[in-house]
Formats: sequence, structure tokens, C-alpha cells
Amino acid sequence: MTGEIDIYGVYIPGLLVLMLATLVVSLVVRRALAWSGAYAFVWHRGLFDVALYVVLLGALSSFSQWLLS
Repeated sequence: MTGEIDIYGVYIPGLLVLMLATLVVSLVVRRALAWSGAYAFVWHRGLFDVALYVVLLGALSSFSQWLLS
């Protein structure tokens, strides 16, 4: 695996695709957390959202590596 995805002759880094997928998942999770009121227990919402994004990116990256192996 080269780590790049070919879309009509344009090579897109695999990490960029994972980051975009993580953004979509993160938006859904953040909306669910806001709806449930879980943000009331969070000290700094911005830092929490960044940490959530990094954790989700790591999880999706690990899942994709497991799926491709």
C-alpha cells in the first residue's frame, strides 16, 4: 500500500481522507454530546473537542489499518 488514493489521476494522501472522515464522525459525536448535556461536565469545550478529534482520528486510523491487513 502506498498510502495514497487515486481519484481520476489526482493522488490524495490517505491521512487526508481519514481526517475528513474523522471530521464527519466528530461532528456527529459533538452534536450528540451537546444534545445529551454532557458538555456541562467539561471544563474547556474547545480543548475537549480537539482531544476528541485526535482520539477519533487515532481510532479510525487503527481501524483502517486493521481492516486493510
